[in-house]
Amino acid sequence: MKLLFDFLPIVLFFVVFKIAEGRPDEAAAFATEHFGALVAGGTVTASVAPVLLATLVVIVATFGQIGWLLARRKKIDTMLWVSLGLVTLLGGATVWFQNETFIKWKPSVLYWAMGLAFWLSQAMFGKNLLKVLMGGQLELPAPVWRTLNLMWISFFAFMGLLNLYVAYSFSTDAWVNFKLFGSLGLMLLFTLAQGLYLSRHMKAEDE
Repeated sequence: MKLLFDFLPIVLFFVVFKIAEGRPDEAAAFATEHFGALVAGGTVTASVAPVLLATLVVIVATFGQIGWLLARRKKIDTMLWVSLGLVTLLGGATVWFQNETFIKWKPSVLYWAMGLAFWLSQAMFGKNLLKVLMGGQLELPAPVWRTLNLMWISFFAFMGLLNLYVAYSFSTDAWVNFKLFGSLGLMLLFTLAQGLYLSRHMKAEDE
């Protein structure tokens, strides 16, 4: 359930983009009528309407996530606040300038922000952020925690670069597909690889 909650904005972005992409002229007319005041010049073009509408939905969905958690008095992860700031800033720029480049940078900046947080917590404060988050569930030697931390830092750095490669090397449609299926698939593969690494070490500990 939490996974669906976390990925809800991405799923909504994909759905809205695909619907609008199939009817670009209607999407442009709808966006111009209802959101023209948010766009420089007041008129939304058919070529950018799918991304613009999808971006607006993501902004609203992210605010909705924050509101839902606040209403239920749940803890809001720092990265969700960071995501809200990025999607509002870069998404807002995409809407105003009708330029999809800004929103395409959002995943990369978020990945790098998470990687930087993992690195700074270890390098500057001597705290392994992964251990702080998971230490209550796992007991592992310090070298293993450092390896896991480095794995996540490397993964976030790689994903940020890969997102930009897809964004600049392929069509917007391909990038939207990658944003949902590619990123989620790679995350699952990485999590499985991490699980295998942990299981091997935990077996060694048991012996």
